[in-house]
Amino acid sequence: MLGRFTVRPLDDGSNRFGVWDGAVNGWRATDIDDETEAHRIASDLDVQYDAHGPRPADAIRKVNPTQAVQRAQWHNGELDVWIRDNGEWLGRVRDKNGRVTWIPGSDLRPL
Repeated sequence: MLGRFTVRPLDDGSNRFGVWDGAVNGWRATDIDDETEAHRIASDLDVQYDAHGPRPADAIRKVNPTQAVQRAQWHNGELDVWIRDNGEWLGRVRDKNGRVTWIPGSDLRPL
C-alpha cells in the first residue's frame, strides 16, 4: 500500500501540516510547519511500512550515496531508496525542490 501516509493540512487554523496514516485512520505526525518537510516524513514512513506493518528488510534497498537519475518523462532528480511494493520495485526520487515521487524502476535511467 504505497501512499499509506498522506500529508494533510491541520484543521486548527494554524497553517501547519500533519501526516495521516490511512491504515490506522489516525495522525502519525502533526504540527509540521513546512509542507515539503511533511511530504519527506510521509515518504520516509512509506519506506518503513506497507499496509500490513513494517516492510520486510529484503523489500528495501537504500542507495548511498544517492544517485542522479532521469525519468522517462525527462525529469531529473536524486534516487535514495528502492522499495518493493505489489511485486514492483519503485524508486524514491527527490526533485531540486525536495519534493518526492515514487517512480517504477522501469521508468528510471542513471545519468
